[in-house]
Amino acid sequence: MATKPPPWKRPAPPRKAPRTPLTDAEIRAARERAAAAGRRYPNPVDNLWALRQRSLPDR
Repeated sequence: MATKPPPWKRPAPPRKAPRTPLTDAEIRAARERAAAAGRRYPNPVDNLWALRQRSLPDR
């Protein structure tokens, strides 16, 4: 039985969707959320939250 190559020698898996940068409005929303939490800069969680707002229906 052949052994698998180590992870660093395997090709990267294909991406499911192309990456899209945050819009100016989403960047502002992430910065506001970070400021409300007492952080100087948005962290990845703030950025993901702003990205998620894209797909939520308007209420």
